[in-house]
Amino acid sequence: MQLNSYLIFNGQCEAAFKFYEQCLGGKITTMMTHAESPDSEMAQVPPEWRDKILHVGLMVGNQELMGSDSLPDYYEKPQGFSVSIGIDDPAKAERIFNALAENGKVQMPLQQTFWAYRFGMLVDQFSIPWMINCEVVAE
Repeated sequence: MQLNSYLIFNGQCEAAFKFYEQCLGGKITTMMTHAESPDSEMAQVPPEWRDKILHVGLMVGNQELMGSDSLPDYYEKPQGFSVSIGIDDPAKAERIFNALAENGKVQMPLQQTFWAYRFGMLVDQFSIPWMINCEVVAE
């Protein structure tokens, strides 16, 4: 069994996943637009939304982060969750935290806590909440 986060966007999915690809050092393995779906499904998609993302997959190590653009009338701002990343290297944790925080909002700076060598929380420029956790000190 594998658990995957599936992120929903309001028209910015492509930009978000290209940003995550750079920040996380992953690789987008699939990206398809609504226009690429079968015709029977296109009736619900407004013409101006056909170039938006129906499904995207980003491989980071052996984990896949997935997402799509919600249809315009169905989008709800993300709440009640965070994408959590565990990183063994403090320098890498700092680099990823700072990259994801660009044009976003830091909720808790990356810092030492009673449970982790480094921990921080942020909401990125696409309104996705993240937690970065580094429990191991690099040697």
